[in-house]
Amino acid sequence: MILIIAEKPSLGRNIAAAIGKLQSRNGYMEGEGYLVSWAFGHLFSLADVDHYTPNPDGSGRWCREVLPCFPKRFDFELRRGADGKRDAGVERQFKLLETLANRPDVEAVVNAGDADREGEIIVRLCIEKALKTKKRVLRLWLPDQTPETVRAALADMKEDAAYDNLAGEGFARTYIDWLYGVNFTRYATLRNGQLLRVGRVIVPIVRAIYDRDMAIRNFKSEKYFAIISRAETKGEVVELTSKKKFPLAERAKAEALCKRYNETGARVLSVKKKKTTLAPGKLYSLSKLQSVLGKKYKMSMTDSLAIVQKLYEAGYVTYPRTNSEYLAVAEKDKMRKIIAGVSKLGYPVRFKDSKQIFDDSKIESHSALTPTYKIPAPNALSEDEKKVYATILRRFVAVFCAEDCTAAKTEMKIGVGELEEFVLKGTTILTPGWTKYDDGGQKDKVLPDLAEGDEVAVAFAPTEKETTPPRHYTIETLNQYLKNPFREEKAELKEREENGELDDDTEEYRAMLEGVELGTEATRTSIIDNARKSKYIDLKKDVYTILPGGIHLIESLADMHITMDKYKTCELGKALKRVFRGTITVEEGVELAKREIAAVFSEAEAEEERDGIGYFGDEVGACPLCGAPVRRTSFGYGCSAYKEKNCRFSIRMKILGRQIPKSVAVALLRDGKTELLSGFISQKSGKPFDAMLTLEKDGRVGFVFPPRPSAYEENPFPPAFPR
Repeated sequence: MILIIAEKPSLGRNIAAAIGKLQSRNGYMEGEGYLVSWAFGHLFSLADVDHYTPNPDGSGRWCREVLPCFPKRFDFELRRGADGKRDAGVERQFKLLETLANRPDVEAVVNAGDADREGEIIVRLCIEKALKTKKRVLRLWLPDQTPETVRAALADMKEDAAYDNLAGEGFARTYIDWLYGVNFTRYATLRNGQLLRVGRVIVPIVRAIYDRDMAIRNFKSEKYFAIISRAETKGEVVELTSKKKFPLAERAKAEALCKRYNETGARVLSVKKKKTTLAPGKLYSLSKLQSVLGKKYKMSMTDSLAIVQKLYEAGYVTYPRTNSEYLAVAEKDKMRKIIAGVSKLGYPVRFKDSKQIFDDSKIESHSALTPTYKIPAPNALSEDEKKVYATILRRFVAVFCAEDCTAAKTEMKIGVGELEEFVLKGTTILTPGWTKYDDGGQKDKVLPDLAEGDEVAVAFAPTEKETTPPRHYTIETLNQYLKNPFREEKAELKEREENGELDDDTEEYRAMLEGVELGTEATRTSIIDNARKSKYIDLKKDVYTILPGGIHLIESLADMHITMDKYKTCELGKALKRVFRGTITVEEGVELAKREIAAVFSEAEAEEERDGIGYFGDEVGACPLCGAPVRRTSFGYGCSAYKEKNCRFSIRMKILGRQIPKSVAVALLRDGKTELLSGFISQKSGKPFDAMLTLEKDGRVGFVFPPRPSAYEENPFPPAFPR
């Protein structure tokens, strides 16, 4: 007998259906020489901090003393429920897997996790924990869940050890995310007094939205004059916009330039026309599909992933969590079968053997998303499922369309003497071809019918314009950023290269920028969803905005000197890829994360010693109004008797931009004043200033400014008297 352990019950049922004639048992199926059972996704999770270093007082509460926690060996436990108690269903299913795996008639166990790093380790853990004796372990790798693919994969299984590098990356990612999550979440929460979910990827994502929204809030619009001509030539308006701009105060200069342009006149320098074939967009990766669905249907990433996953489990599309837009060379015959099925729907498709479609070098683990040969019945899908399936199908039809899209492209150069040259570009679609099914944004842009040497009428005039703020992130633009967070830096590097301004570290910097992303296709959606559930960010239609909780998270981490930026996250992402390629071990990858985390805690300890920062619940003194203890709260220091005595005494955590550490609060309550403090920022002028804090009789906090020095003290040697 061969035991197949699927990642989820739905996959188990699909595998059993492909084998055929299996009898249903309690939690598994049996027949034809196979036992088919399943996990419920993650049956195991990493043990919590308390498993390694419990709170010294035995209370189970989070405490600073046990941080940072760096286990010598990571332990997995059966998953618990939200209440922290053992999950009876999980325990029962694992006991069944354990029993089945150790049956004397079971000769081999098959890992049938989803075809990715997470699926690999989910079932691998079940097998490692369940097997009591050594048995052969195989891997069932399914790019889709159609019966034909399942049967072919069953006949061509490899040893699970062939996927050790994939598992290594999965385990390294799990360990590193645990180290960042538990250490920084506990530390930040203890410092802040409010639960702050801190993670290797969630923080850079929230930070990106925070930075963009702060740039929008702080944006100050500026008006300027653009130099534009809109005049008719041969009955058609020709619009020419100069690259030169002028501040409003320089209207006279703008008008003088317009007069000079108009007196010089314009002429067509050249007209180039060529007929070309326009290529369709590439097949979809998951994030590209989500971007299109978000833009067109305002469908959230969570919803679109859930739908495409359901389509995959039904056998209608290939594995969804892919970052590639290409197909493997070995899949050419498979594509011919799918094309034959799609052509029966009436679409004009034909097989194309092109490097733009089939390229093994552009595939890490999974090929692009495509439909399978299994076509859903007309009433088999919901309206949203139809939208997602049709989007995938139309792109597939466009890529393999038998009818080319041809267009006439025109480039016209118009010169205003030697002063400036304008380039106009136009496209006219001649035969629509694939654009009938997936337009890809192709539209006609017709240029005026002018020939080389023709004079062009001009009427340049200063036109008042206004600078606009950056746009909020949308599903599409956030996906683009997460796929390539260094897009702006790449553009800057290219400009430096073109200007001959490269320095010695250019090649190293270029290498750092290549192959990095924030999150993965498999995890990105759930991380963004967690940020929404944590009320850090909001999504309305397809636009993301920062919420007060997100602002508090980012600014609190900055105050604690916890830097979770895209650079560090991507460097760890690169290390994980090295684990996948086998150039470093899991332990070496984890060690990089430990060093980063240890450095943060080292700085925190220095700050604790230097500034007496304190933690949530710390007592800092007696309330000047009622005598009750004053304790550290989420937002400052407050009287602990605010409920019993309705006492409202408090000291804010931040006063005019200056952090108030525990040591300052203690001094203020003890002495009624502090020493001279720097770092306050004036609300009126925006300038920094120094002051002492004082405690008034009514409990309010006031300022005392140092005396201004006399003219003599400022300069005891005025110019009239030599030194």
